[in-house]
Amino acid sequence: MPHETVSRQTWVWTFLSRTFFAWTLLASAGIQVAHGQWTLPAEDAPHEGTWLQWPHNFTYGSGAEDVQASWVAMAGALAGGERVHVVVYNSQAAGEVLAALNAANVDVGQVDVFLCPTDDFWVRDNGPVFVTDADGTLAMVDWGFNGWGGDAPFELDDAVPEVLSAQTGIPRLDLSGVVLEGGAVEVDGQGTLMATRSSVTGPDRNPGLTEAQIEDSLATYLGVSHVIWLDGQNGGAEDITDQHIDAFARFAPGNMLVTMDDTDLAYWQVSPSDREILDTLTNAQGLPCTRVELPLTQFPVQTTWGQSVGYRSSYVNYYVANEVVLVPWYNDPMDDVAQGILQEVFPNRTMVGIDCRNMVLWGGMVHCVTQQQPEASGVAPVQERSPGPGAALAGVHPLPPGTMFNLAGQRVDHAHPGQVVLVVREHGRVERTVQRD
Repeated sequence: MPHETVSRQTWVWTFLSRTFFAWTLLASAGIQVAHGQWTLPAEDAPHEGTWLQWPHNFTYGSGAEDVQASWVAMAGALAGGERVHVVVYNSQAAGEVLAALNAANVDVGQVDVFLCPTDDFWVRDNGPVFVTDADGTLAMVDWGFNGWGGDAPFELDDAVPEVLSAQTGIPRLDLSGVVLEGGAVEVDGQGTLMATRSSVTGPDRNPGLTEAQIEDSLATYLGVSHVIWLDGQNGGAEDITDQHIDAFARFAPGNMLVTMDDTDLAYWQVSPSDREILDTLTNAQGLPCTRVELPLTQFPVQTTWGQSVGYRSSYVNYYVANEVVLVPWYNDPMDDVAQGILQEVFPNRTMVGIDCRNMVLWGGMVHCVTQQQPEASGVAPVQERSPGPGAALAGVHPLPPGTMFNLAGQRVDHAHPGQVVLVVREHGRVERTVQRD
């Protein structure tokens, strides 16, 4: 849920120069599959892995160094229970990321690296959404992404699903005609979906589609039978997501609704009518939800260098992984309170606080920067191959198997006997090994 905007002149120049480079790459076809009935499993369903887009300074010039430690912490917490798929800007970034993970004692054997230029790190919103069919086969939905209504650079991010489909072989459901950010929708995996109209149906997202047409897409590709619309509100420059649902209302196992109390929802600028909808919410089976309320931070969040972000922040933007729940952490008295409440909601998982003090200055928390890939029995059969808007970038290939980096993150052609190196294997998988004689 990014809040900050950037001058259009700055990012247009950056986009044009980088797009010229991108279109010189070998174009290859995106992989598409036959359209059928698909379901987005609940986030707490078993994962194969979690996707992260690593922060960089190619778009904004600075700031990545202020948040990268949180990405290392997330990867370390996740690697104990599932694979960690990392999207990096280029091969130099791959070496730097692997060196940072190794230095933090992250199990790099659980990490895959994929090369793909990106604009930003909000993979929840621009990355693929992984769905399964009735047989448990896997595909990725490629919704359209337009930078939260044109408020931020987006062309490279919009191409990410097509690039990853080409690199992983996971077929792609091309829904680029429907603009939808992953953080704009919340599902329970049993047919219920929550969303705000302001972030889905507005004129800056889907001006040519009716609400009924959007619901049809949600039904077919996310397995939704009951859509709960909140009106939301336009966030302007302060919240360019236009009030994403995942910051203030989430589903949890046992038909729970995790949200805030009425006072904190009002502070979060959720309207009285939307708060009333949350008060009376029922799921697709007609059952009322059990409400669980998380606090806001007690104080306005301050960055690690002491700058106030200007508001108290949310804990509702947590992320549920196989063995852990990543919970926003702000060095605030409410951190422990929020983790204690979530421990009761997810009693079989470990709560892990992830420092979001600098991240929230950019406009989001841990749910915004993670995307789950559910366990599946296989991948959907390919129906056709045709180039989409990301075809020029689809020629960006994972690092060749056998690529080596030393522990400083520098690429090496030959390792000395006894040297510890990080080696990229097939499908981007990483191995830490000692070079033999």
